[in-house]
Amino acid sequence: MPRGVTGLLQVALRADDLNVAEAFYRRLLGSEPAGRFEPPGLLFFVVGGVRLLLEKGAPVGAVYLRVEDAGAALERAREAGAEVVGEPHLIFRHADDSLGPAGHDELHAFVRDPSGNLVGLVALLPTPA
Repeated sequence: MPRGVTGLLQVALRADDLNVAEAFYRRLLGSEPAGRFEPPGLLFFVVGGVRLLLEKGAPVGAVYLRVEDAGAALERAREAGAEVVGEPHLIFRHADDSLGPAGHDELHAFVRDPSGNLVGLVALLPTPA
């Protein structure tokens, strides 16, 4: 990490309607918002120590969430009204620790939230023998 940078603090995604975004992410993440501020229209969740900011003025973007089970997370997203873009599938096998734990398979599923943001649901599972 560059000198002075200590970690990732916040990711921002577009939210056309904060009430719809709150309901969607509450269901997907299984947690309550950490804060909501009206005005100016900001909604925060905390995911693994990183703030997820949802706001009308943010650009449409993409976020990848680490999950225990990509299929179960995909079903929660589907139940919350997400558009399914991709079913769980193998993306990468980690032979070393450069991008993830060695000896693990990385599975991704993809959905779009109600504002069109791409949400990747990523599970790391031991590579079968």
